[in-house]
Amino acid sequence: MAEQALTLILFDIDGTLLTSAHAGRLAVRLALEELFGFTGSTESVAFAGSTDWRILQDILLPLGYTSSQVADLVPVFAEVVARHLEMIIPHHPVRPLPGAVALVEALVSDDRARLGLVTGNVAQSVPIKLRAAGFDPAHFPVGAFGHEAVERSALPPLAVQRAREMWGVDFPPQRIVVVGDTPNDVICTRSVGGRAIGVLTGPLKREALAAESPYAILEDLTDSARVMAALFGEEQEHGG
Repeated sequence: MAEQALTLILFDIDGTLLTSAHAGRLAVRLALEELFGFTGSTESVAFAGSTDWRILQDILLPLGYTSSQVADLVPVFAEVVARHLEMIIPHHPVRPLPGAVALVEALVSDDRARLGLVTGNVAQSVPIKLRAAGFDPAHFPVGAFGHEAVERSALPPLAVQRAREMWGVDFPPQRIVVVGDTPNDVICTRSVGGRAIGVLTGPLKREALAAESPYAILEDLTDSARVMAALFGEEQEHGG
């Protein structure tokens, strides 16, 4: 298989591959309480499409912390969030979203595809969520994570660079795809010039995704022919 035919497919996690039934939000709240004595509500903080670093910053800056102080706190915050997540996730009805498990398994066996993640979750939380929803974390050998940058748009370049190092392939922009359920997933794809595929399995409506002009919008990941056409650049009705 010629290198130029390989497509790097980078998945978001929450709202795209799975739903954690708010286990992630609860783990963050428990970590905030443990580390900072924070007992306020996180309901006003946007989690969808954000990064855990951004979430931490949005909560701590109003409390008087500086951006530099928040950056120094990210590593310990990541560890504590993951510890709480591992404890609570058995008590949440975590499940894969429609078509996601079958799609990943098909792509793992597809010589045209290389898989990775671009997620706002800290790296330590990722295998916990994936396993709880029935995914094998080893199916995503590369990724970029929510403890590595405040802004989501900084993550795709990290994932692409790691993919180049992993497989020795220089993925051109037209062969880089980000699959996600929020406008920020679409926006961040522009940082690598790739194609964004929006899925309507998250909390947002079609109009929110369509406003950012993704390559395609899918109801979910169950229509394998349509999904594969979009992933490999054969989708005709852009944004349809």
